[in-house]
Amino acid sequence: MTLFRSCLAGLLLLTAGLRPALAAAPTQVPTAAQTVAVAAFEQFLARTYTGAKLAQTGMSVQVLRNALIGYFNLRGRGLARRPVLTVIDFSRPSRQNRLWVIDLSHTRLLYHTLVAHGKNSGGDLAQTFSNREGSEMSSLGFYLTGDTYQGKHGLSLKLQGLDARYNSHAAERAVVVHAADYVCEDFIRQNGRLGRSQGCPALPPAQSAGIIKTIKSGSVLYVQGPSSADYASDWLNLNAALPVFMRTMDVASSTGQ
Repeated sequence: MTLFRSCLAGLLLLTAGLRPALAAAPTQVPTAAQTVAVAAFEQFLARTYTGAKLAQTGMSVQVLRNALIGYFNLRGRGLARRPVLTVIDFSRPSRQNRLWVIDLSHTRLLYHTLVAHGKNSGGDLAQTFSNREGSEMSSLGFYLTGDTYQGKHGLSLKLQGLDARYNSHAAERAVVVHAADYVCEDFIRQNGRLGRSQGCPALPPAQSAGIIKTIKSGSVLYVQGPSSADYASDWLNLNAALPVFMRTMDVASSTGQ
């Protein structure tokens, strides 16, 4: 942590004269500033990956990188209000833990657990995705968490899809985070895979309430698909995320976080 802060302090000093340009052009980063900002971002990525011990959980560095780029872009739009990031990697089989909840402020992994995909997305592996109502498939992309409510599955969490082509109909489709009895090791032992939802990211009952309470009310949830999936998003624009990232790190450094 001390080494990271020292390196970050040096990077921030180098960009001191460039911050007006960064602030004035949120989607256009000058070349000199970009080199420094990219280095700082990659260092933050490495620190988060190492500090939260994500390698031990099998998370791909590239998946985390995508999630962080989207997080900072959404923060720049005033949408991501909390430094909690949830990542789902549907390129992994349902038998494996493929949901992570990360506390970015303290570089901690809060949860790593099973999560179900939609019944028409595939068997053990999710391969097909849809934004269409009635598809009973999972949807890729970035979401913002909303309010909780008591539904037929108990405590549940509303989601707002933020990718127009991929998950923007989440609310109409009632795609929410909820508990499900078929998300458990016993189901895997009996069936060779998890049970499947109607498109919701369903969680193990024992952990669902804790996760929902942790990520509710304005945090980012990112759903990654396999490399074969059709997904492209403006939220994955690194150049647009860099000015927000640098301002965030500047504030964190000045407050000693």
